[in-house]
Amino acid sequence: MIEKIARGATEVLAPWVWVVLLPFAVAAATEDLWRTVLWGLVVALTASVIPMAVIVRGARKGRWDGHHVTNREGRLVPLVTAGASLAAGTVIMVLGHAPGNVLALAGSMFASLVVSMAITFGLKWKISLHAGVAWAAVVTLAVVYGPWWLLLALPAALVTWSRVELGDHTTGQVLGGTAMGVVVGGGSFWLLSLFL
Repeated sequence: MIEKIARGATEVLAPWVWVVLLPFAVAAATEDLWRTVLWGLVVALTASVIPMAVIVRGARKGRWDGHHVTNREGRLVPLVTAGASLAAGTVIMVLGHAPGNVLALAGSMFASLVVSMAITFGLKWKISLHAGVAWAAVVTLAVVYGPWWLLLALPAALVTWSRVELGDHTTGQVLGGTAMGVVVGGGSFWLLSLFL
């Protein structure tokens, strides 16, 4: 039973899920339905859907260990793909005059990708991207909408626990991911949103 709960949390609260939903939530702060849909879609496609399509295809071909890319060495192509795709999306958003908070979100996602790549390949350490993305989303939504959104810490904690319970990460790796999500993901969103 415990393993089923952990497996469900890992799948339902996976990074790609947070990253598909978060841009629409952030863009909704503009109070313009069409802009919300348009810019939310650009970020969701370039930061989540396209990279996830590459990840699933690579997993099916055996290039890395599953659609969660649990082997550290297999993360290079997925992370580079995510960075390139998000960079292309950011160019579209800049040229299209996207709202500042959406640009701040893209910038914070890019910062998180750079830091996670530095940790994964520079330090050769397997940081938890599940934890990082979930906690970055919690902080980002609290910055945009206020402290009540910190209640999303409950599902973020659940997915963090699930990664350890399933043996995909150590406690240190999920704590590292949590710190990266709060400081780099959420912190850079907050800083960028002050200037954009």
